[in-house]
Formats: sequence, C-alpha cells, structure tokens
Amino acid sequence: MKGVKRRVNDIIKSTEDKRLYRCLELQNDMKVLLISDSSTDKSAASLDIKVGFMSDPYHLPGLAHFCEHMLFLGTQKYPSENEYSKFLSEHGGVSNACTGPDRTNYYFDIVPEHFGGALDRFAQFFLCPLFTESATEREVNAVNSEHDKNIPNDGWRLDQLERSTAKKEHAFNKFGTGNKQTLDIIPKENGINVREELLKLHDTWYSSNIMALAILGKESLDELEMMTVELFSDVRNKNVTAPTWPEHPFGPEQLQMKGFIVPIKDLRNLNITFPIPDLHEYYKAGPGHYLSHLFGHEGPGSLLSVLRTKGWCNSLVGGARTGARGFGFFGINVDLTEEGIERVDDIVKLVFQYVNMLKQDGPKDWIFQEYKDILSMNFRFKDKESPRSYVSNMVHNLHEYPLEEVLSGCYLISEWRPDLIEMVLGYLTPENIRVAVVGQKFESLSNEVEQWYGTKYRLEKIPDSVLNEWRSCDMCEDLKLPPKNEFIPTDFDLMPREENVPMYPIIVQDTSLSRVWFKQDDEFLLPKANLSFEFVSPLAYLDPISCNMTYMFVQLFKDALNEYAYAAELAGMKWELSNTKYGMVLSIGGYNSKQHVLLDKIMEKLTNFKVDPKRFEILKENYVRGLKNFEAEQPYQHAAYYLGVLLAEQAWTKEELLAATDELTLEKVEAFIPQILSKMHIECLIHGNANKQNVKAKLYLFDYFCEDYALCFTCNHLLLADCHYVFEVRNRLHRSSSSEIYYQCHLQSTHTNMLLELLVQIISEPCFNILRTKEQLGYIVFSGIRRSNGVQGLRVIVQSERHPSYVDQRVEAFLAKMEGYIADMTPEEFEKHKEALAAQRLERPKKLAALSTRFWSEITSQQYNFDRTNIEVAHLRGLQKEDILAFFRELIHHKAPRRHKLAVHVVSVANGGAGLETNAQDAALDTEMTDELAPPPPRKEVSKVHLSPKQIRIMFLHLSTVKVDLTGFSDY
Repeated sequence: MKGVKRRVNDIIKSTEDKRLYRCLELQNDMKVLLISDSSTDKSAASLDIKVGFMSDPYHLPGLAHFCEHMLFLGTQKYPSENEYSKFLSEHGGVSNACTGPDRTNYYFDIVPEHFGGALDRFAQFFLCPLFTESATEREVNAVNSEHDKNIPNDGWRLDQLERSTAKKEHAFNKFGTGNKQTLDIIPKENGINVREELLKLHDTWYSSNIMALAILGKESLDELEMMTVELFSDVRNKNVTAPTWPEHPFGPEQLQMKGFIVPIKDLRNLNITFPIPDLHEYYKAGPGHYLSHLFGHEGPGSLLSVLRTKGWCNSLVGGARTGARGFGFFGINVDLTEEGIERVDDIVKLVFQYVNMLKQDGPKDWIFQEYKDILSMNFRFKDKESPRSYVSNMVHNLHEYPLEEVLSGCYLISEWRPDLIEMVLGYLTPENIRVAVVGQKFESLSNEVEQWYGTKYRLEKIPDSVLNEWRSCDMCEDLKLPPKNEFIPTDFDLMPREENVPMYPIIVQDTSLSRVWFKQDDEFLLPKANLSFEFVSPLAYLDPISCNMTYMFVQLFKDALNEYAYAAELAGMKWELSNTKYGMVLSIGGYNSKQHVLLDKIMEKLTNFKVDPKRFEILKENYVRGLKNFEAEQPYQHAAYYLGVLLAEQAWTKEELLAATDELTLEKVEAFIPQILSKMHIECLIHGNANKQNVKAKLYLFDYFCEDYALCFTCNHLLLADCHYVFEVRNRLHRSSSSEIYYQCHLQSTHTNMLLELLVQIISEPCFNILRTKEQLGYIVFSGIRRSNGVQGLRVIVQSERHPSYVDQRVEAFLAKMEGYIADMTPEEFEKHKEALAAQRLERPKKLAALSTRFWSEITSQQYNFDRTNIEVAHLRGLQKEDILAFFRELIHHKAPRRHKLAVHVVSVANGGAGLETNAQDAALDTEMTDELAPPPPRKEVSKVHLSPKQIRIMFLHLSTVKVDLTGFSDY
C-alpha cells in the first residue's frame, strides 16, 4: 500500500491472545501497531512522541506540557475548541494525555461505529493545531491550577527536589509542569510571545519519525491500515533526532550527599539512590529486573524482613528505574519508624551488607530461571485491558523494542548474563550514593528552599567516617537469598465446563452462618479465580473505639502474614483484607492452582491470631499519623469526605477516630479480636476457574467460625424538599479551595437511575467546557453521580482558586443554562447521547476481576440485580427528551419544587487562598462571567451550617429511611 515502507505480521504474542496484530513503518517513518479485535466494544488509539519537558526551552519551563493542553483546543480542520471532546462525549468516548521527561502521550477511546471520525479529529493534533490567542491566554490558568494542586503533594515535591539538586546545566534539572509565572507573566515581561513559542515547539519536535501510533478496532488489519495511512501519512517527517542524555545528571559534586527534607504530611522516609546507566539495551537479560526482584523481596531473609525485625521500617520499594533515555537510577526507598529515623546510617549500612551478600554468593541461575518463568507465565495468561489502557501502554513499546517484540519485549527475558548483574552491582557503592531523609523533625535544620514547590531542605556532604564504615561493613548473617517459590502454579488446566452454566452467580449454600454464591467462568477461560468473603459483624463500626480496633486488627494481621504471602503474590496470587462499616472483607485473586493453600493459611491464622506487641506500637503510631495527615489531602477529597459524612446515617469522623486512639491499647485489641470473630455472618462469592464440587470442598473453612450474626445495612439521609444547606470547612495547607455541590434525586430504581445517568451524560461535556475551559475555574472540574445505600444524586466538583461561594454561583448559572440546552437539543443529538450512554453501560468487563467486582457489588449492596446493565439499558432506550426535562425541572432547576441541595465548601485560608479576609469580602457579589452564561439565578436563602458533621446528622434523623431496588432478587 502506498505510504507504507515496512509491514511486520509475525509479532510474538501469547497463545491465549486471540487478537490480530500488524506493525507498520510508514513512509514518513512513523511506527504503527494495528490491533484487530472483532469482539471489542470500544475502539481506541494512542500516539506517543519521543519528546517531553526535558526538551523545554530553558526560558519557558512547562512549554511541552502547555503544548499538550493546547492540542485539545482546536485545529484548522476542526476549529471549535470543544469539537474533539464533544464528539467523543456524544459517542461514548473519553480522552487524556500526559507529558513526561522524554515523551508525551495522547490517547482516546470511542464506540467502534465512530472510530473513523474520532481518529480524524485526533490526527489533526499532529497536523494543524491552531494555538489561538484566546485559548492560549485562558489555558495557562488551567496549567497553573494543575501546578497549584500539586504544590502540597509530597510526591511531586520530592520528585522536583531530586531534579533541582541535579547538575544545573542538565535537562533533568528542569521544572516540567510550568505555571503562570513561567508561561505568562515572565515571558510577557521579557517580550516573549508564548503562542509563537508553542508553534515553534510543535514545528520543531512534532515530527513523524519520532512518533509511534497504536490503534485498536473491530475492523480487519487491512481496513485499520487504510485508515492509518490516509490520516497519518501527511504528518511531516522533519528528520529530527530524538534527544538522549548519556551524561548522568548526578556527577561527583552531587554524589556522597545526604539531604534532610521537610514534608507537608507527617512522613518519615529514607530514599537511597545510586546513578546507573540506561539498562534498556540489555532488555533480553534483564539485569535490573533480577536485582529489583531481590532488593524488593519481602520474604524471610530479605532486606525488608531484617529491617522490620529491628523495628526500623514497615515497607520497602527497591529496584532499577529509568530516568530518561540515556541514564537511570537504582533506588531503595523505605518508610521509617520513630526509631528508624534515628538509625538512618545503620539502615544504609544494612543495604551495603545486602550488596556484599549478593556479591559473595554471586548471581544465581535458578533465581533468574524462576523469575523468567513467572514473567513468561504472566505473559501467557495476561488479562485483557481496556482498549484505551492497552494502546496507551503498548504504544511506548514501539519506540523501545523491535517491531516483532512490541508485545513481548517487556515480559520475555532469555539471556542469562551474570556479568551484567555484577556490572549493575558495581554501581551500588558508597562512592556512588545519594541519601535523602524525609521528616518534619528537620524543620529547624533546613537552610534552603526549592524554587518551584517551596520545599524546605538541607543538603550536606556525607562524612568520610560514615562512608568508610559503609565501605568496610561486614556480613549480616540474617540476610539471605530468598527460598524457592513453592507458590508458582503448576496446573493451568481449566475445570470441566458444567452443563447449562448460569449466566449469573447462584447460591450454593445458605445457612445461619454463611451464604455462598458461585459462578463458573465461561467467558475469560483463564486458569484464574476470585474469592471474596465479607465477614459482617455489628462490632466493626459500633463506635469510634470499635472502628479503630477493627482497623488495627486488619493491619496487624496483614503485617504478620506478609512474609508468608509475599511468595504467593510474586506467583500471581493477590490477597487483601480490609475493614468496612459492616466488618471485614477478604479477597483472593489470581491463578487458582494453589489458592487453597493460601486461603487455608489465612483462615487458620485469622482465627488463631496473636498480636506482636512491638508491631502493635509501630502500626498504631502509623495509624495516628495517617489520621492527622488527612488535612494534607486535596481540597476536593475533603469536600467528598465531608459530604459522605453529612449524608451517612452513621459515620465516625477522623476527628472522632483520632480522639478514640487513646483507648487503643494492646490489651483491648487482644480482647476485641475474639469478640469480633465470635458473632458474624459470612457472605462469599467464588467466581472463575472452579466448579461446584471444588467450591463445596472449600466450605469446610467456615468451620473456623461457630456463631452467626444477621446481615446489617446502613442508610443515607434524605434531604428535605426545597432545601439548600451549605457546610463550610477551612483548609490551611492548600491555596486552592473546593466545592462539591450535591443535588439529591430520587431513590435508586431502574427509571430514576437512567434519568440521572442520561442527564449526567448530556451535561458532562458542556460542564467541563464551560466551567473549566472557558471560565477557567480550575484544573479539576467534574460532574457525575453520587450513589450510596440506595440514595443518589447529581454532584458537581470544582477545585478552584476562586471562593466556593463564587464557584457555587457559576455552577448554578451553568445549570440554569442547561434547561434551554436540553430543550433545544435535536432528536438526533438526544439519540446520540442515549446511545453513547448505552455503549458505556454495555461495555463488557475486560478482566475476570472486573466482572467479579460487578457481581460482588450487587451482593454486598444487597440489591442482587446481576442483569442490571441489560435491564437499565433497555429502559434507557425508551426515554424521551420530555422525561429528562421533567426530571431536571422537578429536582435540579433552581425553581424545582422538590430540589434537595447540599453544598460542601472547603475554603482555603493558606497564603494566597480564597478564604483570606481580603479575598473573601466580595465573593458573594462577584459577577464576573463569560458570554456563555447569564448571571446566576436569584439565590434562595441558604442555611450556611457551622455545626459539626455529627450535629448535622442529628438534624436529619427525622427524615425517611432508605429503600433499595431489589429488581432481580426473586430469580435467586
């Protein structure tokens, strides 16, 4: 075909993978992966370009990220700013993009019938973007808001501090996100036209020869190839060379340094970093994988095991990571206990003792073979991903591996190269180390402030005496290589298929103690299963003390089983125990071959559990810090949290839980554990590669429990009709404020569910376009549904530099406009939205685990409507525009007779925040707006509540209780 330089069909793929693949190299040198999947219910595409923020001009930090934002806002062929997002929204699609150090990735999905139209709009990003003056002026605010959101985030702060303390002349030193100072204020002061710089960056770097494209659709490979050639052959090949950085950003001046860093949250961490070369060329040998496997191991004899025994840390992450093309890092990061932060040098010494042990024992072929077999197994039985995730993950591989290995390159290692392992180990020396210690205790020590995030820190040379001790450290007899993994599956056979397999879970046991649901997998056909157990107990959430003790029991149990279960996790078996309002939930998933061994151990230990006093004190202290750290979470998370607390019939606030930790003692927890286990009901779902006989053989596990307690179910409060409450809370750590505005609608039922979902489908794109893109209220703008315990409603969340009172007005003005927007919608447009929502709802889960989660949600909510999707979509297709308008006018419109509104305003009182007196004075009178919206509708009297959440819940007690939709229950 004209336009194709090279075609590759013999792509290595899993024997279980039924999709068809082809790779292309176009005449313009763009690399392409085509994926034909006739069964897909979503099509998707992703384009990855080998340029990121490390290629920003030094005088315009954040320009590549700004370019990523701007490409969404109009092209010559499709000049409307929201054309792309509107087209996707009307046809069941979504999109996103991200800018990294050395690459930028764009991706979307859509219903297959409209893939061609979406792909055409997508291709224009790389052909003829507009970068209009007006959009450039406005969108810089979104970039600034995104950066403001990240300023109090310790992850972003530590990442930038690592960059800022690298060589000043190295591109790694740059500030990648950008903000209003770097992209607007300073450029204007220096006479720099940012729009021209955007065009220049796009014209310079957006070249087809450093681009890769992955597309997945229902069409045949030939049809996908024709679409690709037609739409992307005209992307210009500027013959640029993708930048690489063979010189490491950490040279002699940056090594043998120790940093003391002050976090926002009450964190204690130790980050040890060794600069290493880029290991990608050795991908078939995987020396970085081999050492990452050993340093990150959590079993007996591991580095983590010894550190935990000493009481110095709780978790460890270790291994090789890529910095950018040309250089990499090997890191060991641990959290620190109160004792551990005083023993940092000893912890580093233990790391070097582990290095010495590995050098003395030498690389082991059996460890390599074991890890190789696990990777090969995971490649063979890899779960399907959503099309959007799949293409965005795979497209990067086109840059990294030969086209034949685009699917397998990151899984299949084949070369045993002990010399490469020893080479990497050779970089793990005291001469080549950087140490960062994170803790609020270093506030008084700090003498420097990082430029972009304001992180306080101190950087000093590690004394020779300490380096010499690390160089000459002896062996630690407690450190050992891991034992052979006995959990690696050996049986991959599928269970015999039962006759007339039911479409949905059925009850196979129902006693006073337990109810067991079972569904044999007849769809994914992999040797995997998912087991879920809910242990319902009235003690779990009885009061704040009981809630704390349940949480501590769960954490202590997971902590005690970690070493044993880590081998199972490596072998593809996941397990999790968590506490809920109703008790505890145990989940086990993955390969079913040896699940019974892990499950038996868990149940036996669960009922014979003994608390380790030393671990109790450490984990309790962690829990208390976690409760206190909630203040540092994002404002929109605070808004969602307080809304949930206000609406719940019973909810213990973090303040109440924190106050009750004084009662959290070893003796009380030890007495509590047998009490919570003695009265409970067990609800169970087994889904996957199993049969009824296999399931019944597992039921003996319930013999561990001897008493029963009935199922319980909590309610949400119903708000009074025609009400408007505002709950206001202050936040002192974030410059951004947040508003969550909730319009409670009817109780859940098939009819009301679909009315609400269709309304959200219709207004979500204009909500984002108007409040975020045009009005620039903030980076985070979201409209959606909040459902809990049978109660539901429309929610609008905005995180903004503006005062929540002003944001509230703008949301009201937006909703006032939506009545006319819906009324003026053509029948064709209305049908598009119905079909877009239907496509989203009918999209089948791509993984066994996702379908298990769907079934489990119906069981734990006690609604049992397993055929909900088909029932509700059938009802959706019968809805008329008049139904939506009546629903909107009855419950959402500002004159609605049955309107139930509750707004949570999280007001920033941080430096520069909207809640400062000077910023808040005129918030209620601020009438700034775009041409899109009329002034907000007349405001009703608002009950601005300053009571505690507990007091507000008492106010709601007289309201009706909640009924639930039991549609479909009679079938079972």
